[in-house]
Amino acid sequence: MAADRTAATWLVIPTYDEAANIEAIAAAALEQLPDDRRLLIVDDASPDGTGEIADGIAAADEDVEVMHRAAKQGLGPAYIAGFERALAGGAELVCQMDADFSHDPADLPRLLDAARDADVVLGSRYVEGGGVSDWGPLRRLISHGGSTYARLLLGIGIRDLTGGFKVFRRQVLETIDLETIPSLGYAFQVETTYRAIRAGFRVVEVPIVFRDRRVGDSKMSGQIVAEAALRVPAMRFGRGRVRER
Repeated sequence: MAADRTAATWLVIPTYDEAANIEAIAAAALEQLPDDRRLLIVDDASPDGTGEIADGIAAADEDVEVMHRAAKQGLGPAYIAGFERALAGGAELVCQMDADFSHDPADLPRLLDAARDADVVLGSRYVEGGGVSDWGPLRRLISHGGSTYARLLLGIGIRDLTGGFKVFRRQVLETIDLETIPSLGYAFQVETTYRAIRAGFRVVEVPIVFRDRRVGDSKMSGQIVAEAALRVPAMRFGRGRVRER
C-alpha cells in the first residue's frame, strides 16, 4: 500500500502486545468504516510480534497502514503520532479506539453519524443507555470516580472524560496543539476533550457499552492513575494552548 494514500475517515488504533487481537479488531473495524477510509495501526515496538502481524494485514489490504515506533512511549504520544499522520493523509474525521474489543467496532457508524452535527463525539459509558460490563467493583469505582473527579475539577458537563472511543473533526485536532499535550496515559483522553471544549467546539456523548478485553492483560497501572490525578489540576489551572478558530 502507498504510504501517501489519502482518505476522508481515518481510524487510529494504538497497540502494545496485542498480537491476539489485532487481526480480528482490524477486520471488524474495516467492516464498519465508510468506503473512503484508512486504518492506521500505531505499534510501540510490541515484543509479542503485534507489529509484524499488522504489517501482514497492511500487505493484504491497501486500506491499512502501520506506523512502527521505536519503543513503548505511552498512549498519548502514540495517538499524537497517529493523529498527525491522519491529518497529513487528508483526514476530515479521525476516529480512535482500543485494540482489545473493549470498544465495539459495531458502534463506529453511530459515532460517525453523530459527527455530522458535532466537532467531537465521545463513546460514553456514563450517559443514559451506556454502561460497563465484565468489570469488578474496584475497576468500576476507579473509572467512574476518575471521570467524576475530572468533570468536577474542570467544571464541564461531560460525563465520560476518560473514555478512549472518539471521533474528532479535522479542525479540532488542528486547533488544540497536539504537540504540547504532555499526558502519557489516560489523562490524554481528558486533555484532548477539555482543550476542544475550551476552544469552543461542540462535544457530544453517544452511549456505548464498554466490555473488558477479550484476551491479554490490561495496560492500566497505578502510575497511569497517578498521572491522571495530577495532570487534571494542571489542565484546569495551567496554560494548555489552543489556537484561534
